[in-house]
Amino acid sequence: MAGHATEAHPHGADRLCDAGDRVYSRAVRRGRVPREDADPVPCLVELALLHPDPDDMRWLVPTSPQEVMTRLLREMHERVVATQSRMGAAVAAFEWYAALGGGERAPAEGVAIRVLDGLPRIRAAMDEATEACASEVLAVQPGGIRREDELSEGLHRALALRGRGVRMRDLYTHVARHGQGLLTYMELMGDAAEARTLDEVTERLIVFDRTVAFIPASPDRTIALELRHPALVDYLVTVFERLWRLAIPLTAPLPDTGIEGITHRERSIAALLAEGHQDAVVAERLGISVRTCRAHIARLSETLGAASRTQLGVRIAQAGLDGPPRSPELQPLTVPGPESPTGR
Repeated sequence: MAGHATEAHPHGADRLCDAGDRVYSRAVRRGRVPREDADPVPCLVELALLHPDPDDMRWLVPTSPQEVMTRLLREMHERVVATQSRMGAAVAAFEWYAALGGGERAPAEGVAIRVLDGLPRIRAAMDEATEACASEVLAVQPGGIRREDELSEGLHRALALRGRGVRMRDLYTHVARHGQGLLTYMELMGDAAEARTLDEVTERLIVFDRTVAFIPASPDRTIALELRHPALVDYLVTVFERLWRLAIPLTAPLPDTGIEGITHRERSIAALLAEGHQDAVVAERLGISVRTCRAHIARLSETLGAASRTQLGVRIAQAGLDGPPRSPELQPLTVPGPESPTGR
């Protein structure tokens, strides 16, 4: 029976096991359960059926099942729609190419968009582009802390580029600063590579010599697009350059939020919460886990003196955390406490 296994949960975050059902039922009856009760059943937190109590991080409170069901169904619907869109685009593209087959024009040296299905084909295309690259590589690396295997997988390409004097510029999220793997990688690259970070970046992007770009075409990144159309590549380069100007060099510290007790990451979370995003979306965009995101939200609630999510939204707005950092003369330096007349 599920839930009686001694090993980690074998199932994903799309169903609830018997052990999880018992803990969740107990949480609904009692209003909350101790955090340690949920440790053996991580599916509860992954399904967002339980989340930290903002008033006491040692406890977990239940989420409405209707809310969780709505979220799961919406995510499934979005995946189906995205798949249908990719299928339609692929069919339209190949129909267009097929129509060119009977013409008198000689075939072009390469196609504008090439679908790379499977990691072997993606790696082969990347190796080919690396060998042909002569001057510059631009890369956007989303997500959080880069794993050692992710960095080592492309290390041979980076070393080959450095040996030919190719300049490399990489964009990461701020979270990546906390990984030793990235710091070690940058030391190996020396002056050949430069890295900057942002709260959020786009999906993965790699551009070689501003002539060929690679972007993912599936959520698990097992399908990619190789783009050689000049207009598409120029557009992606422009996006990269604008993000690069906004980003903070890896060697420079992150700016202070200007509000005592609020970290830079908490400011980023507060701004996304103010836009109405759910915890899972906030976590994905900032490159952190949902559990870490909720821990930050609980700390933010404590710092701002908010007793509920609704009150947290009010306090975020009062503290000026609902948008980009303001100029020092406009940004409030204190937050309303529980005794404030606006704190109710």
